[in-house]
Amino acid sequence: MATQKADDFQPHPVKEQLPGVDFCMTSSPPWPEAIILGFQHFLVMLGTTVFIPILLVPIMGGGDVEKAEVIDTVLFVAGINTLLQTWFGTRLPVVMGASYAFIVPALSIAYSRRFSVFIDPHQRFRETMAAIQGALIIASFFQMILGFLGFVRIFGRYLSPLSSVPLVTLTGLGFFVLGFPLLANCIEVGLPAILILLLLSQYASTMKLKIPIFERFAVLFSVAIVWVYAEILTAGGAYNHKSPRTQTSCRTDRSGLVRAAPWVRVPYPFQWGRPSFNAGDTFAIMAAAFVSIIESIGVFIAASRYGSATPPPPSVLSRGIGWQGISTLLNGIFGSLTGSTASVENAGLLGLTRVGSRRVIQISAGFMFFFSILGKFGAILASIPLPIVAALYCVLYAYVASAGLGLLQFCNLNSFRSKFIIGFSLFMGLSVPQYFHDYLLTSGHGPLHTHQIWFNNIVQVIFSSAATVAIIVALFCDLTMGCGHSSTRRDSGRHWWGKFRKFDTDTRSEEFYSLPYNLNRHFPSV
Repeated sequence: MATQKADDFQPHPVKEQLPGVDFCMTSSPPWPEAIILGFQHFLVMLGTTVFIPILLVPIMGGGDVEKAEVIDTVLFVAGINTLLQTWFGTRLPVVMGASYAFIVPALSIAYSRRFSVFIDPHQRFRETMAAIQGALIIASFFQMILGFLGFVRIFGRYLSPLSSVPLVTLTGLGFFVLGFPLLANCIEVGLPAILILLLLSQYASTMKLKIPIFERFAVLFSVAIVWVYAEILTAGGAYNHKSPRTQTSCRTDRSGLVRAAPWVRVPYPFQWGRPSFNAGDTFAIMAAAFVSIIESIGVFIAASRYGSATPPPPSVLSRGIGWQGISTLLNGIFGSLTGSTASVENAGLLGLTRVGSRRVIQISAGFMFFFSILGKFGAILASIPLPIVAALYCVLYAYVASAGLGLLQFCNLNSFRSKFIIGFSLFMGLSVPQYFHDYLLTSGHGPLHTHQIWFNNIVQVIFSSAATVAIIVALFCDLTMGCGHSSTRRDSGRHWWGKFRKFDTDTRSEEFYSLPYNLNRHFPSV
């Protein structure tokens, strides 16, 4: 047998921590750069913050004033939740923002017949908001129980790199409908945005500069350039005679937020009145809370990669979900329409900038407070056309998906068992939600159409989430297929993550995930 030459090609080595990151989660760039990066993270999370209230508030009976107030509330609470998660939760560099998973149950509540008796739209808005708040408050305890009582820790110990691949990958790819389809609503604005972003982040990065400003601040440059371009088109009358849908997507003066937003306003608890409680609403919101847990875990794993940290121990994941429950409780108390989840797009921005610093994310929370209280300034930024935001999503969601694919390095890809589990879970994770979405669009209700609307919503919410379907399929197959075979553990990559199953097995867990102020002595992770 011929001896192997020294210059023969060798497989890329497995890396428990992602190399090439400029600043890991425990380090920080210089303060001026960190502040600009923090503002960039704030800008990225604005898309979801604005989109959900603009969709839900008019259906609830609210106008531009209510939209502006809800957006300010979402921003304010997101700032609190982000600081709580980075200080006491997982301590990963994640932004805790609004969740799309709560849209279906919120719409079901808004369309409920019991609110049709209110003729005054403002009264109907307040009553609908009260119902959503009550459901969020109860559902938050479900998340806290799963997190603080260790149920998520049990789930995390069964996770392997193999089953995590579809979870993290579809946490990014599952939002593909918010990418090019939304961008194409105003192609003359969205297409230049994505082209400029690609040019600055991927091609201009080859320029040898002391600070890679084009790569690191590509989002800021892209949004600024295309936003000015959209302003010129709007002022020049390019959309004066276009359809209402085109004007809503393309114009920079259609949201009405700047006019309606107050100069200074501090959101406060129960600002729209006392919450009301309904069992059916609560069960549907609890299903959305479950989906947001799954998607947050996917984001936590992706953020740990782009923060150049070791895989988060199951106890850290459980601690983070417990604090996410507290975040959802604050969402319900303040009235921000949806529960809390780890922002997918901001996790992608960690990869784009190669800055996984926890301090940068905490600085972004400061911008959330500033622009939520000074409403006029926040409303100006919130008027960025959504196709520009969609262009950012096309790149940022892709980074999260690639973080999931990167976990394949821990698995045996020559195993037919591994090939089946990865392929089948990815396919079903995309196919099943697509069926549920198409059915809802064509018939006005989901495939399950019983007299119990809350039960229909539970099924619709869970099976409309790509990441949730994927992890259900992948985890079931990983735990049941070939469970008695000696090679199964190595094929799934469990031996690579074995040292991170418990908090104190690897010393790096203490470096990345220990609580501040010596709190680990009083609240130990196991």
